[in-house]
Amino acid sequence: MALIQKLASFSSLSSSHSRGIPNSSNPQRICSLSCNSSSSPFTEKHSVKRYERDQWVYEYSLEKTSSCPVPSDSRSIREDDIALQLPELKKMLQVLRDKRESEGKCSGGKCAAGNVFLVGTGPGDPELLTLKAVRVIKSADLLLYDRLVSNDILDLVDPHARLLYVGKTAGYHSRTQEEIHELLLSFAEAGATVVRLKGGDPLVFGRGGEEMDFLQQQGIQVKVVPGITAASGIAAELGIPLTHRGVAISVRFLTGHSRKGGTDPLFVAENAADPDSTLVVYMGLSTFPSLAVKLMNHGLSPHTPAAAIERGTTPQQRTVFAELKDLAEEIASAQLASPTLIIIGKVVALSPFWPISAREESCLVEA
Repeated sequence: MALIQKLASFSSLSSSHSRGIPNSSNPQRICSLSCNSSSSPFTEKHSVKRYERDQWVYEYSLEKTSSCPVPSDSRSIREDDIALQLPELKKMLQVLRDKRESEGKCSGGKCAAGNVFLVGTGPGDPELLTLKAVRVIKSADLLLYDRLVSNDILDLVDPHARLLYVGKTAGYHSRTQEEIHELLLSFAEAGATVVRLKGGDPLVFGRGGEEMDFLQQQGIQVKVVPGITAASGIAAELGIPLTHRGVAISVRFLTGHSRKGGTDPLFVAENAADPDSTLVVYMGLSTFPSLAVKLMNHGLSPHTPAAAIERGTTPQQRTVFAELKDLAEEIASAQLASPTLIIIGKVVALSPFWPISAREESCLVEA
């Protein structure tokens, strides 16, 4: 299926679109494409909550479909999911255009573009949202949200707004980055207030810079609402100062996940092996064993305090403390899952949760 071409057609369809959103009235059964339940505080790829939130975008297809065959592979699931959404997305764009024209906000066949906000939602705890983020979220017409926007934060969305999941997980991208760009552009051109919700801060490993650059090149104004990045929020939760006089004079953020076909993210290990700095690794579960070895080979002490935090700042938070040489094994033993943040450095021992024991055993802390 030429899905990207279908998404690209949104731009021509929305050349003079407007603001105003239809309400769904009668909830219908959701054809969930391998739907599953989960206790995760975040939106997992085929969770029940995701399809309940996004139900509006499947309404046309549900009316036309009596059965829901589940495709056998992730690519087919993704393609079928997008195909089911297309009719309602196009209908919404048409409504936006008609509303804009009826308000007299179009001239010469062109309408004034709407606003796009890139909003950081922090690491998960809704109380870490900024006041500005809450205000913008409540004013949105359409919100495109990622996997790591917590369920509690999504509950703040105005009931008349529309939510659309565009999250990515390893092995399954509900939308490619290019498709996300096109959706943002199409609805902004339609005059909608579009909010792009991202976990943490949108400009720290959130690809917000790419989205901002794309939209600005198309003449769309973009406003950024910063969020508390995971490093700051989670470290604070555990009482770990990322910098501390006499202990750590700098902090370094590192992604443990390389771009497909890109440079190995672990090449920085030589420069990152600094005993006077704090190293924070995002998206590093799969590559951490290799990174730990490289850091030690480049001179970082095997006894350096370290911590791995799963689902930080949420009620499901779990934390493993260990020395650098043991952390990979302890992560595997605790079966930590994504999202997990890793903090390495002497400052970790300043946490009140650091195990105070002559044996310095690893410690699993349940929230």
